[in-house]
Amino acid sequence: MWLQIVGKIRLRYSPWINHSWHVTLYVTARGLTTSLIPHDGRAFEIGFDFIDHRLIIESSDGRAGGLALEPQPVAAFYRRVMDELRTLGLPVSIYGRPNEVPDAIRFDEDETHRAYDGEYANRLWRVLVQADRVCTEFRARFIGKCSPVHVFWGGPDLAVTRFSGRRAPLHPGGIPNLPDAIAQEAYSHEVSSCGFWPGGGPIPYPAFYSYAYPEPAGFAAAAIGPPAAFYSPDLREFVLPYDAVRDAASPDATLLEFLQTTYEAAANLAGWDRDALERPGRGAAVK
Repeated sequence: MWLQIVGKIRLRYSPWINHSWHVTLYVTARGLTTSLIPHDGRAFEIGFDFIDHRLIIESSDGRAGGLALEPQPVAAFYRRVMDELRTLGLPVSIYGRPNEVPDAIRFDEDETHRAYDGEYANRLWRVLVQADRVCTEFRARFIGKCSPVHVFWGGPDLAVTRFSGRRAPLHPGGIPNLPDAIAQEAYSHEVSSCGFWPGGGPIPYPAFYSYAYPEPAGFAAAAIGPPAAFYSPDLREFVLPYDAVRDAASPDATLLEFLQTTYEAAANLAGWDRDALERPGRGAAVK
């Protein structure tokens, strides 16, 4: 919920970028950041520091503020962030209900969710640092339209998405507390998307994922690697448990095999023009 509050501030004050790329957070050497957000001729940035466990707000006029990341209700965190921004001369307003979660409670009314475990926040950030690094290497193999490696706070998940360049059928929507128009714009064109997810629901553990939209015929049965990877019919995605990567003799090679083979399954089955979209000599391309 804290990521959603900060992410919605970036969403509210940033120009709209295709596929909602203007709402995301980015991995840093200490945690996560919004990057620069414009505000009435100034700019500011909000960062989560998962080493010293602080939220840091910095303005382009040299002013700075922040607050401790510690156990507290979502409503208290929301009030403290808004108060801190007003103190810095940066008053903001956001849509106050979370996205992409069922039974969403307004931020200013949420006294239920209050946990913060600094050790595990730090562990998650350390996973994101390594996932960002390997996903960036994977992204470098593609010269077609491709997203940055970024963190969507609705999931939340770290993601990188490749595009074929062709239009996709209208997405059905149906994501909890997210307007269908947002999902439809995000999936306006064919994609192969992958990343890291802390887990939940049918996959109650951290994992890497890869999916295609629209999913081409035969995708679920495609031969992909490594052996620990599998197709989840619940998520309609390939899944590779994080522990299978962490325990591998070469974690980088294991993850890159998963990213590459699942992308190839999507691109080959959907008939992407891979010669035009891929950087020559990069990846274990099987055409």
